[in-house]
Amino acid sequence: MSSHTIAHTVTERFLRYVQIDTQSDPASPTCPSTEKQKNLSRVLVDELKAMGIADAELDEHGYVYATIPATSSKNVPVLCFCSHVDTSPDCTGANVKPVLHRNYQGGDIVLPADAAQIIRPADHPALLEQIGNDIITADGTTLLGADNKAGVAEIMDAANYFMQHPEVPHGKIRILFTPDEEIGRGVDKVDMQKLGAQFGYTMDGETLGHLEDETFSADGAVIAIQGVSTHPGFAKDKMESAIKIASRIVERLPQTTCSPETTEGKEGFVHPVSIAGSIDQATIQLIIRDFSTEGLREKAVMLEDIVKSVMKDFAHSSYTFTVKEQYRNMKLILDQHPQVVDYALEAIRRAGVEPVRSSIRGGTDGSRLSYMGLPCPNIFAGEHAFHSRHEWVSVQDMEAAVRTIVELCKVWEEKA
Repeated sequence: MSSHTIAHTVTERFLRYVQIDTQSDPASPTCPSTEKQKNLSRVLVDELKAMGIADAELDEHGYVYATIPATSSKNVPVLCFCSHVDTSPDCTGANVKPVLHRNYQGGDIVLPADAAQIIRPADHPALLEQIGNDIITADGTTLLGADNKAGVAEIMDAANYFMQHPEVPHGKIRILFTPDEEIGRGVDKVDMQKLGAQFGYTMDGETLGHLEDETFSADGAVIAIQGVSTHPGFAKDKMESAIKIASRIVERLPQTTCSPETTEGKEGFVHPVSIAGSIDQATIQLIIRDFSTEGLREKAVMLEDIVKSVMKDFAHSSYTFTVKEQYRNMKLILDQHPQVVDYALEAIRRAGVEPVRSSIRGGTDGSRLSYMGLPCPNIFAGEHAFHSRHEWVSVQDMEAAVRTIVELCKVWEEKA
């Protein structure tokens, strides 16, 4: 049976999944960072078992593992398909009310619960490719959660198809649903031995047809400043305010280059994400992004040079400068396994979509998984305007992603 005749369940699943609040919390030290993420994960395990996937399980850290048994007698590499259940802390994910806009004919989409929230093609040109399709949004008061519940629903729909059609030849398929991806901890507790896959794909990309095989490399930087505090009434020539030192460092950062708001494409940046402190002590936290490790080093040197220059004016104050690796560009690993990308491009074509190879100005679980021994590019899930109340996804794009998963498993079986 052709995968193009799938009786899709992806939309119905997606509409249910987004109504379960799974927002992660960067301030929480636990894994998962919020217990409510498991509310969706438990639903997924129940549904996988109902399909006949007997080994579906939710572990203590909030990870879902499951196996679709092989139907081929060939020695096919074990594939993993991965998506994350959490939604971003940047916008509320509680009480999501999805709205289905059928047969979109262009123009603005006014969200029903807040008329000031308007999704305009001028701001979201990808909408111009959706004429005649069905668009799902939230009601204007929350994010939608297509990042990454679109990917979750797509993997679930593909699993349902495979379990209903054992005549379709494929190798062993592992399913992995992770928590806390949005706060950078999505694969912290993955049991790679238990997962037992050789190659993987995250379903967490944006535009229809896109395959992302390159990400930023990422570091985090912390500047801790020790100032000199004294009574403000007697502070002349004595006080050196850590707050003012920190402010001056931030002010010295590049204004027209090297920031998120001034870069695009393959350009990296340095970005302060928080500043806190007092007269005595202050801390600046920054992220550093570039597509090369050398580019990261250059930006870290630039940043510390700025700090040193500022500190010259504060003879009695001191600082520490710490850089910590976050993740690395997965292309360095994927280039060693070209079939992972080549087979995915072929699968996208077989799903009736023109493939586009692209880069991510960010990272995915696949970035870290690739360096943990699971080469793992990122396939489109159809999500757009993520982390915002303007988030949207197309039903037809999600269905194309499901077809891509099915075709991809068939390609691996054929090539084995």
